[in-house]
Amino acid sequence: MTPFDVIGLVGVGLIVAAYILLQADKLSAANPWFSVVNAAGSALVLVSLWFEFNLAAAVVEIFWLIVSLFGLWRSRRGLRERRPPGHQAQDPG
Repeated sequence: MTPFDVIGLVGVGLIVAAYILLQADKLSAANPWFSVVNAAGSALVLVSLWFEFNLAAAVVEIFWLIVSLFGLWRSRRGLRERRPPGHQAQDPG
């Protein structure tokens, strides 16, 4: 097992953990962390695929990453829309 296999397995673990938490009602799909964990997991799987390419897996992970980033964008946009007038967001860094 190569280090890139381990990276890919960590990515799969993140995706599976997020899905289990979603199904167990421990994490909401509207929670930004759901999208963050899925995007991170997908990115890690894509890193592993860079070194041991599989077209079908790469295609599904690219779409998984895009959908996760879209979900994160929607979640961030929704947070801004729910802030009370005059409330200034803090810059996360």
